[in-house]
Amino acid sequence: QVKLTESGGGSVPAGGSLRLSCAASGFTGSSSSCMGWFRQKNGKPREGLGAIDRLGRTRYSDSVQGRFTISRDDAKNTLYLEMIDLKPEDTAVYYCAADLSGQYGGSWHCPPDYWGQGTWVTVSA
Repeated sequence: QVKLTESGGGSVPAGGSLRLSCAASGFTGSSSSCMGWFRQKNGKPREGLGAIDRLGRTRYSDSVQGRFTISRDDAKNTLYLEMIDLKPEDTAVYYCAADLSGQYGGSWHCPPDYWGQGTWVTVSA
């Protein structure tokens, strides 16, 4: 059974850093077409932040390029999102996702077959 479990969310002041983790089970990251991170702000649609493919190559949306870094530890079967220079507008619920059906086309958007439950990130001014 595929399962994604995020952790590491919390409250930080503006300019701070945070690392989110996403523990995967039921598949391996290197066997997925891609894994990705998304976020959803209050009242807004869920937006993609970036993706990592089975070879470890990463792509990012323009909104987080240079501040957010996606990585994957295959030994731990865990996906990470390292966030620096956080801003109040980064406040959102953050989700990890995986594409196991091979839809990924190589962009910053990982088309999800599976979602995690989400973890809150709050950035105070």
